[in-house]
Amino acid sequence: MINLGVIETRDKILAGETTCESVVLEYIQKIKSSKTNAVLEVFADAVDLAKEMDKKIKSGFKGKLAGVPIIIKDNILVKGKHASAGSLILKDYIAEYTSTVAQKLIDAGAIIIARANMDEFAMGGSTETSYFGKTLNPHDLTRVPGGSSGGSAAAVAENLCAASLGTDTGGSIRQPSSYCGMVGVKPTYGRVSRFGVIAYASSLDQVGPITKSVADNALLLEVLSGADINDETTEHLQVEEYTNYLNQDIKGMKIGVVKQVDNITKGLDTEKNYNDIKTFLKNNGADIVEIEIPHLELVLPVYYIIAPAEATSNLARYDGVKYTRRSEDAKNLEEIYKKSRTEGFGSEVKRRIMLGNYVLSSGYFDAYYNKARALQAKLREEYLDAFKNCDVILMPTATGEAYKLGAKSNPVDAYKEDIFTVSANITGLPCIAVPYGVGPNNLPIAMQFLAPHFEEKRLYKIADFVEKNKEAK
Repeated sequence: MINLGVIETRDKILAGETTCESVVLEYIQKIKSSKTNAVLEVFADAVDLAKEMDKKIKSGFKGKLAGVPIIIKDNILVKGKHASAGSLILKDYIAEYTSTVAQKLIDAGAIIIARANMDEFAMGGSTETSYFGKTLNPHDLTRVPGGSSGGSAAAVAENLCAASLGTDTGGSIRQPSSYCGMVGVKPTYGRVSRFGVIAYASSLDQVGPITKSVADNALLLEVLSGADINDETTEHLQVEEYTNYLNQDIKGMKIGVVKQVDNITKGLDTEKNYNDIKTFLKNNGADIVEIEIPHLELVLPVYYIIAPAEATSNLARYDGVKYTRRSEDAKNLEEIYKKSRTEGFGSEVKRRIMLGNYVLSSGYFDAYYNKARALQAKLREEYLDAFKNCDVILMPTATGEAYKLGAKSNPVDAYKEDIFTVSANITGLPCIAVPYGVGPNNLPIAMQFLAPHFEEKRLYKIADFVEKNKEAK
């Protein structure tokens, strides 16, 4: 059973071919033998909740996720459960309330069985910055699973759950999905509630599903989407049935390809896959349209100014005074602040806090932060102009396949891995990563599609077609 996806698992449980309890037990057993460090903690009440779900199903409950075991990222709150965001400073924090996304899973019948490892406070692209140790890629234990939702993606790839939730601030769902061979979606900003999700950069963060198939992903996003009175950034739009847009033809669909991306991909491991998918789409009746995003080369510096600036503000609350770990050596209030933060934060988090404070400082606020915000608005405008000529935009997800552990220890090298993913966050656009072929070491590579705001249905239409027809290319 544990090799099945969301829909298959749910259908078998509802049909009485298996029970939620037996499926949950099977997953927990697999987690215990896992060597990837993808899972930080199995929730103690998972089996009891599964037994209760079996009773509900016998009484007629038919939720969209009835009985489906799901793992959530370690920055998503469930009341009474630990949530550390991969950091020592929150090592002993226990959530006092449940996030909206977790509650929606529960209401739909899912069993949240565990929390997944992640880069500390979602700052990283390899899940090597977690205080609780590195997560390994299940396809090759010498390589990274991507990040910051590396534990979430690795858990699905290793069959430790039917699906998982991650968060995406600059590619943190899509890049690990690519490295692990999964389907990952970063929804439109405002499509999914962030209430009860530990923040990294509030104007960029979005929660999204990581799944084994496009159909599973579409179903999960149906469950997760919708306005939330606890999150004023969510939009009051009707949630569509994304599964209605599967199994469709793509003839006449206009696929935008960005001129600069062709140049960026030259010589990269992903170049062949990128060229192949363009040919595949064209051969299947889609129109390939060349478009321009004039300021695309500036998207990385814009991201690495805005995100650390917001992180600096969000992480100021972790001071050792209230619910965070306090230094045992602190003798006064000033030392509580200084020593608790020094001991509690890892090196990458400290680096981004310092960078954020720098760009927000009085002498540099206009030169850096305000200029980045102006460029963000310009990039959003350029993408919206591009969508006047195409339905979706095609890009690689990452520069190649998963790299070796420790290979990107230089921060600049690691940041460059985000070149294709950060656009969706800077502009608030929805984006899907769908597996498409392998790299030179026979490891997964994914392509991604971007769509206009709140047009996730286009993403599922094209990604489903790619998933189901790529072998016949």
